[in-house]
Amino acid sequence: MTRTESLANRLQEVLLNGRWIANTNYKHQLEDITWEQAIKKVGSLNTIAALTYHVNYYLAGILNVFRGGELEIRDRYSFDLPPICSKEDWDNLVDEFLTNSEAFVLEVSKLPDHKLDMPFVDEKYGTYLRNLEGVIEHCYYHLGQISFLKKLIFA
Repeated sequence: MTRTESLANRLQEVLLNGRWIANTNYKHQLEDITWEQAIKKVGSLNTIAALTYHVNYYLAGILNVFRGGELEIRDRYSFDLPPICSKEDWDNLVDEFLTNSEAFVLEVSKLPDHKLDMPFVDEKYGTYLRNLEGVIEHCYYHLGQISFLKKLIFA
């Protein structure tokens, strides 16, 4: 197995269908959440919808780079969730998240291994490998938050 295949498998696990590390994944966690639950505030914590948007924001931004575009995402905009006011709004966000997740896994699997050691966009961002490992860690971090929020909301 190549390094990119290994990274793609890890992304597939956290985003779409794995259970090895956290015994869950985003798709599993998001599939039974109503739009009202997705926007429910628990104290000062982010909502499930905000966390879903946040992770999707980064997936979409990096996908743009994979497809030959510029790195246009900025941290300060990563929680700028448009209002979720209906089931349709929530379903659209989840659908976009899952579509981007599938595309992200596919793009990573297509990267040649040597690309992992190359700078990602600019040397100040480190290598492709460093950034992809960061995406995986970032995804697990927020997956834990979503899992915890679900427990609080469903209790």
